[in-house]
Amino acid sequence: MASLIPGYEYDIFISYRQKDNKHDGWVTEFVNQLKGELEATFKEDISIYFDENTSDGLLETHSVDKSLEGKLKCLIFMPIISQTYCDSKSFAWQHELVAFNEIAKRDRFRRDIKLSSGNVASRILPIKIHDLDPEDKTLLEAEMGGVLRCIEFIYKSAGVNRPLRANEDHPQDNLNKTYYRDQINKVANAVKEIITALKKYNRQIGQDPKVVTETKPGKSGNLKTRFIIASLLVLALIALGYFFIPKIFKSNEPRDKTIAVLPFTNLSNDPEQEYFSDGIVEAILDHLYKVGELKVTSGTSTKRYKNTDLSIKEIARELGVSSVLEGSVQKNGENVRITTQLIDAKTDVHLWSETYDRNISDIFSIQSEVAQNVARELKATLTSEEKRQIEKNKTNNPEAYNLYLQGRYFWNKRTKDGLNKSVEYFEKAVATDQNYALAYAGLADAYFIQAYWGWIPWNDGTAKSKELVLRALEIDKNLAEAHSVLGALLNYKEWKWEEARKELQVAIELNPNFVTAHHYYSELMDILNQNDEARKHINIALQLDPFAPVLHALSSGYFYDEGKLNESLNECFVLKELDPDYSDRGLYRREFKIYCRQKEDMKAMAALQKALYSDTLKVFDPNTVRTVYNKSGIYGLWNLLIELELKKSDPNLFSLATAYVQVGKKEAALDWLEKAFKASLPDLPFINSNPDFDSLRSEPRFQAIIKKMGLSEYQKPN
Repeated sequence: MASLIPGYEYDIFISYRQKDNKHDGWVTEFVNQLKGELEATFKEDISIYFDENTSDGLLETHSVDKSLEGKLKCLIFMPIISQTYCDSKSFAWQHELVAFNEIAKRDRFRRDIKLSSGNVASRILPIKIHDLDPEDKTLLEAEMGGVLRCIEFIYKSAGVNRPLRANEDHPQDNLNKTYYRDQINKVANAVKEIITALKKYNRQIGQDPKVVTETKPGKSGNLKTRFIIASLLVLALIALGYFFIPKIFKSNEPRDKTIAVLPFTNLSNDPEQEYFSDGIVEAILDHLYKVGELKVTSGTSTKRYKNTDLSIKEIARELGVSSVLEGSVQKNGENVRITTQLIDAKTDVHLWSETYDRNISDIFSIQSEVAQNVARELKATLTSEEKRQIEKNKTNNPEAYNLYLQGRYFWNKRTKDGLNKSVEYFEKAVATDQNYALAYAGLADAYFIQAYWGWIPWNDGTAKSKELVLRALEIDKNLAEAHSVLGALLNYKEWKWEEARKELQVAIELNPNFVTAHHYYSELMDILNQNDEARKHINIALQLDPFAPVLHALSSGYFYDEGKLNESLNECFVLKELDPDYSDRGLYRREFKIYCRQKEDMKAMAALQKALYSDTLKVFDPNTVRTVYNKSGIYGLWNLLIELELKKSDPNLFSLATAYVQVGKKEAALDWLEKAFKASLPDLPFINSNPDFDSLRSEPRFQAIIKKMGLSEYQKPN
């Protein structure tokens, strides 16, 4: 049977591995079901090439029938993607998938076509019957040149990874909640969309003869006839206006301007290039952040969707966005291929897609183009300043940019080793381009975070950070990242509250989507007892980066300061789900304090057991806590914390002051707070809002510390 379009052998070519059909004939069953569904979908008969002869070796040997090349000249190529299909040495892979991909790229329609909806679809329509190993998925995406999008026929349950059957024994147990008949219908509808687009294109280029009806000239009608015809035309125009003008206006309705950019797939077949694909996403995000009308989810939250099996709709629902940008990156020497697809998450419709094959030196213009195209598709208005900022290159040196990407890659790990490596790469970047303001800002941020967490000396680290951030602002005064770091230094180190407020407000104004600026600003507002502002900005940060553990930790702290203990505890529970290791940064200690205030002794004891077990690298005996509690109650547990802290070579001054307050030893608590003041510790200003110190607020020594920090006018009432 010939194809619907002259010049093609078949409409659909089904490609599969014979071993996937030998056991239970799944592919044969699928083809038969599809044929029936296509008959109900198309007016015409659709031709399918499907090699049903399992003994001729056509799909598994290199004894190729010469007619195969002709059979591959089809409209749609449908590979059955299984655990065995992704074998680059197999016949199906080499002589069918790869061969069709090359043929389709050269024929008159090309491989990727525009559908009537305006979306772009590939003439390769994969049918997926197994979850794939990551390396197989990468192999497929490298061949396809983009993110793999399949129609899935997979049955999932615990320990199960098999094809979905037409007649399932227990369909309700399928974790995917997909039904075979629905998936067959999706395949038929996808085929219809593609073939309809191909037929339309074929007519436009003159391949399909048009029927032209000639009319013989006749006598002119009288005036009455002309009047009737004119009246009918006017009525027709009015009717057209009535039905179509509202649709025109409707198409210009504002879109929901919330978007997430998923991690791009690294198709370079080199894990060492992961930083480059991550860096491309960071750069696109950086450009999108500058568009004031967009709400852009932070890359910190989208990273968790790398290699995910979740659908675009599911991801968008979790992130609370309406659009998703996905893509892939393939770097080969000085050449790079970047594919991007913008998807409406509600309808799964592709709003825009593009493939860029460029030299690495063009990487900056690609990132700018992507951001501006996304803004246009989401109907976000770009101000002249936003457009200027998006088109502005932070550096014109590709080598410096590459080093910066590696620095940011390790900075994002937020570990001691990661930050050490980030410093190395940022320093190389500024050595390569001494006017690279963004690299100076990254280096300043790395030193600040290292100092804050005590990984390098506090005074030395903040001094180095200040020097670097001022250099960044000297080069580019409109760099939000630099203003944010400077605001943090003025807040945590120099205690210049109003100057810090100004810098962080500038950072937010320059980049309303910059999570770190909202994060630092919320902490400043908490210190200044401006609870509503602190809550407002931590909520903005959480909206932009909903899965960042540090933000939930801060949110828990602000609830604690306001006396909302249940809300604070709920944030602790969220933290455990997001990052179980966050207990090393005080998660269980906060639970301990909450339960103490709620008079929940047993829960407080359990939380402290976990806290001390984590703090001592899993060697602390949890039974010690129970023994102390049985002997001395909650006060005994606080005294235990004091005893353990004093045994350390470098005790936490703030933790000691907190514990001494709880056991009623005010003078000892004040002694440790004064020592913390002399060391200018970053945690100290939080005593201004922390309810743990409420019993000290009327003490002259406490008032003196508050005054020396310049917090007298912002202090919490006694």
